[in-house]
Amino acid sequence: MCEIRFYAELNDFLAPRRRGRSTRHLPAPHESLKHAIESLGVPHTEVGLVLVDGEPASLDRRPLREGERIAVYPRWQSIAPLPQQPAPSAFIADAHLGRLARYLRFAGFDTLYHDSGSDAELAAEAAAEHRTVLTRDRDLLMHRDIRHGCYLRAVEPLAQLREVATTLRLDLQASRTSRCLLCNQPLQPVAKDEVAHRLPPRTLAEFNDFWRCAACDRVYWRGSHWGRMRQALQGLA
Repeated sequence: MCEIRFYAELNDFLAPRRRGRSTRHLPAPHESLKHAIESLGVPHTEVGLVLVDGEPASLDRRPLREGERIAVYPRWQSIAPLPQQPAPSAFIADAHLGRLARYLRFAGFDTLYHDSGSDAELAAEAAAEHRTVLTRDRDLLMHRDIRHGCYLRAVEPLAQLREVATTLRLDLQASRTSRCLLCNQPLQPVAKDEVAHRLPPRTLAEFNDFWRCAACDRVYWRGSHWGRMRQALQGLA
């Protein structure tokens, strides 16, 4: 038997009887740390540091040995000096996170929205394009092809955005080019006279700066909808 202890918010993934205490674990032959940790319900993407008998260890480490004491800490847990991890810049959000994806696109983050297809397809796309998976599905984050992910506890989209920004250390206020809320493509400035025939009369009279999506040809301007979304992001600062 070895002993595994989870710390801080990683306890949220455990059965109540295992929270806040060490769990005795009988490892299978050649079982890795990753499989041992996930067998208890904690996705590997949520783990920031593992110590085996006080020494840092990789999730790929195997086999586990009799009597080892394993301490598992969440992402960004500062109990030892670790290299600063760069904040991710590309995401893929699974089904039911469409509004979160739109907020991230508005803030200029490259964010795909996976509203159809299988978990395996999402995982393959995330791996191929080096995207961080955003989800409320714990089992999805245990997929072997997913290297980077963020489990969201919040349900309301703005609360989810705050959680993503805090957990992954995103600067929502930095100056970035917004992306199309539908297509995720970076928006390009467009001359007013090129889109004037498509604008409502009041918009044509009140605004002079416009942007267009090269994929879907949708035109954007800084009207009331833009103002509400900007105010929402500023409220998270």
